[in-house]
Amino acid sequence: MEDMKKRKMEEGSNNGSDETSTTQDYLRSLLDPLNKPQLVDLLSRLGSQYPSIAEEIKSLASADPVHRKLFVRGLAWNTTSETLCSAFQMHGEIEEGAVIYDKATGKSRGYGFITYKHMESAQSALGAPSKLIDGRMAVCNLACEGLTGASTTPDLAQRKLYIGGLSPEISTEMLLHFFGRYGEIEEGSVAYDKDTNESRGFGFVTYKTVEAAKKAIDDPHKLLGGRTIIVKLADTHKGKTVQMQLPAPMVPVPVPMAAAGYAQPGKAPAGGGAPVGYPYPQTVASYPASSYPSPPVAPAPFPTQSQISYPQVSAKKESLGLSPTTPVGMGGYPYYYPKQ
Repeated sequence: MEDMKKRKMEEGSNNGSDETSTTQDYLRSLLDPLNKPQLVDLLSRLGSQYPSIAEEIKSLASADPVHRKLFVRGLAWNTTSETLCSAFQMHGEIEEGAVIYDKATGKSRGYGFITYKHMESAQSALGAPSKLIDGRMAVCNLACEGLTGASTTPDLAQRKLYIGGLSPEISTEMLLHFFGRYGEIEEGSVAYDKDTNESRGFGFVTYKTVEAAKKAIDDPHKLLGGRTIIVKLADTHKGKTVQMQLPAPMVPVPVPMAAAGYAQPGKAPAGGGAPVGYPYPQTVASYPASSYPSPPVAPAPFPTQSQISYPQVSAKKESLGLSPTTPVGMGGYPYYYPKQ
């Protein structure tokens, strides 16, 4: 009897599993033709009605960290990992957060990462992407998007402004407060020197709408910190900067003739083939030897003259009082000795 009961229980469990698999296959066949918006709407309604389904959806969505990891840029050079995490912990439990430092210098590179434990925390942080941290306006987006995040939109060139002529006393808070009168700011900061952490006299402000940026440019009253500041589109300023840094035009330099043993333009290489420096094909010009002039004869280093001979003058012994002797002198001339 006991064996019969066990068999019936096993058969019942097998039938139940078969029915479950059949039901899943049937539901899959129904869901397969649906598009993504329809599936999202269906699961959201089921999740709101059944808490168990909502927990299942949450665990599946948070399984991949790509949906929970944020890239944070625009950090101050003195912002630490602890300061970064404290600024983002209001949105939920943080699994990991760190500022990225340069290995060579040990200084901050101006950006970091925040990884939340749950996906909804990351979505909450993305709802308010701009945060003022240590006097700088930091902006976050999903790390999988990198620098091509939420701020990279087709109208970004009409929303981002360059602010020049700033006083050294103007901080990021003062800059954002001044330009906040024209509309909601998405991102903005004063540019600081990495080494000295002092203002470089300019900054950038990115509005969420093009209309706010136009208001800031068109307002004639641009006095901040006792100075008249410059407000214009950032792309316009960037274009002028690039134009000023263009390299000087290249001046063509004649190429010297190659050394012996190397191919020269217009002459065939030693191993045959087309000449170097001319388009192919190219015929090598040849000239007869008679077309070249004979080399000039070098002039004599000194002019030659015929030897001048002078007649011998005989000495008179009466006037000189000498008597000639046997000629033994130089050049065949006789010597004369005094008369004794």
